[in-house]
Amino acid sequence: MRSWGRARRPPDFLLFLTVLGLLSVGLVMVFSASEYAALVRFNDTFYFFKRQLLYSFLGLGAMFYFLNYDYHNFRRFAGLLLALSFFLLLLVLLPGVGHSSHGAQRWLKFGPLTLQPSEVIKFGIVVFTAYGLSRVPGGIRRAREILPYLGITCAAALLILLQPDLGTAMALAGTVFVMLFCAGAPLSALGVTGLGGVAAALAAIYMEPYRWRRLLAFLDPWKDPQGSGFHIIQSLYAIGSGGLFGVGLGQGKQKFLYLPEQHTDFIFAVIGEELGFIGGAFVILLFIIFIWRGLRIALYAPDAFGSFLAAGITAGIGLQALINIGVVTGSMPITGIPLPLISYGGTSLVFTLAAIGVLLNISRHTVR
Repeated sequence: MRSWGRARRPPDFLLFLTVLGLLSVGLVMVFSASEYAALVRFNDTFYFFKRQLLYSFLGLGAMFYFLNYDYHNFRRFAGLLLALSFFLLLLVLLPGVGHSSHGAQRWLKFGPLTLQPSEVIKFGIVVFTAYGLSRVPGGIRRAREILPYLGITCAAALLILLQPDLGTAMALAGTVFVMLFCAGAPLSALGVTGLGGVAAALAAIYMEPYRWRRLLAFLDPWKDPQGSGFHIIQSLYAIGSGGLFGVGLGQGKQKFLYLPEQHTDFIFAVIGEELGFIGGAFVILLFIIFIWRGLRIALYAPDAFGSFLAAGITAGIGLQALINIGVVTGSMPITGIPLPLISYGGTSLVFTLAAIGVLLNISRHTVR
């Protein structure tokens, strides 16, 4: 039996370089996209950049810690991590406890620091699902075996929707769906689950007037250019004006308070404007390489737990990137979700890098 006390090989170097590349692009673009907004709001053009740089160092510290942490230890407290995640999700919804911004109550404040519990639950559910699936010999063969994971995911998604945050709920559900597929769940059961998920998403959109307006704006943004269609129109203006090579780093115009959320959810539009099609394609290529290396790690992981854990982490980050880029390019209805490793945001960046540390840790044990 193999000893897990010490890794036998270095981590996946290409994945490591890809992560550093995405993080570097993110730091540069956060500064470029936020400098004017930071000057107007805080009289400091470096305000958001300095905070993002701090979060990057914290996230890199977490990544290197988990890179050297035996990922098998997560099996011992998978249930505790999940319970803590649900507790934080409930806590953030309490009046006077959760911190609100832009009409959403998604954060817990601890002095100058904020914590977004939805980022905790994403990792908690991936660990718990990976642990549960690894305990099923030969993988899932009956439809009823997926019910516990669907129940937990639906409960978490419902709490996230109450914040409200449809994008994160969709990414979480998609991540668990991919993990169940990797576990060999019957395609008929997955098909029914997928249709149920689409129906639930449409119901969530229909029940909230602002989501319904966003869906109509996705179908025809020019019908209400100063209202529900404003975000997507400004985003398309930014990407369209970038052309092939962009207008030049720092030379974009949409970030001058024309494009909303220019350094968070819509930062990819600024990349398209300033770096053009080439810059946007380069970022997409980095995410494709990340997904490729992550799935390769899952395929060659030495045990089922490591395989499902790697698949879940890769799917979570990949789906989040897909949704964000789809929204910014007008390929999907607008939903607030950051671009992993690139958008401004402390909790998202730190937890994403920590999860990547676990993925790199698994790569140190892969079977050749």
